[in-house]
Amino acid sequence: MITVRDLRKYYKVHERPPGLAAAARSLFRRKTTTVKAVDGVTFEVAAGERVGFLGPNGAGKTTTLKVLAGLLHPSGGEALVDSHVPRSREEAFLKKIMLVAGQKQQLLWDLPPSETFELNRALYDVPRPRFRETVAELTELLDLDGLLQKPARQLSLGERMKCELAASLIHRPKVLFLDEPTIGLDVTMQAAIRGFIKRYNERCGATILLTSHYMDDVAALCPRVIVIDRGNLSYDGTLDELVRRIRPEKRLVLHLERAVARVDLDRLGRVVSHSDAEAVLQVDQGAVSAAVTLALATLPVKDLTVENAPLEEVMSELFSRSRAAREAASDEGE
Repeated sequence: MITVRDLRKYYKVHERPPGLAAAARSLFRRKTTTVKAVDGVTFEVAAGERVGFLGPNGAGKTTTLKVLAGLLHPSGGEALVDSHVPRSREEAFLKKIMLVAGQKQQLLWDLPPSETFELNRALYDVPRPRFRETVAELTELLDLDGLLQKPARQLSLGERMKCELAASLIHRPKVLFLDEPTIGLDVTMQAAIRGFIKRYNERCGATILLTSHYMDDVAALCPRVIVIDRGNLSYDGTLDELVRRIRPEKRLVLHLERAVARVDLDRLGRVVSHSDAEAVLQVDQGAVSAAVTLALATLPVKDLTVENAPLEEVMSELFSRSRAAREAASDEGE
């Protein structure tokens, strides 16, 4: 459904120091630098996949999504979405895709969401019977009863985000590019949006490419992740394999009935954190069973869980390794 080969997007950025004299000089001689927002990224996404597209701020995620949505022209390489070239902006292509950005809104501020739905129905030439069916389905899935007739300015952030999603799906796109769809939402609303995205994918078979800095979004929705950093591909594979590769050890979380000495915990593994009521230990995968047995036999354990390392730590470690590898390769090239 999505094919990206050696995709590049470079920008010329004007640089000048502050001050009136520098501003005057820049009228005649402008100093520019080239920013490589995306620098040779290659990947494919099959129809119906839910893929997390991850990276730190400035990694090139949103730039790539805008290229795939046809909003930006690439500087080089190839991008195809369902055999369409996005930058051509063909009508058939536009009716198949939607880019949803949590920081942007399409709802008309003083009008109810139902008016935006009608506008999108006309723009995408959706037959009215299918439109009514789609709105009824989205109202049920997103629990929109009572929201569609209220002016958008009277809706909470979470309510607006639900209506934004519904408006984006009026034409039932086959490909969804989601750029931080849960940004700024509370925990309950984030879970509701995640649940809806998953149900929409399963019910309609839509292909979803999701960017998010909330690792809960990624863990709940994306069996596969593509990670880029500074415009380069760092990882492409399953989320489970990424965790095993970067942090193969396990986290042992002990909820304690009373405080225990640090020396008693050191026998189990490396102590990550320790308080009177809880201790978190890092344990090699092969030693988990022995550590659990020893903890239950010798410590006042009220509850115990075995977890993977937090995804935030996994991603941070991956970025560090990728940058170190690129710097080493650059030094060798020199």
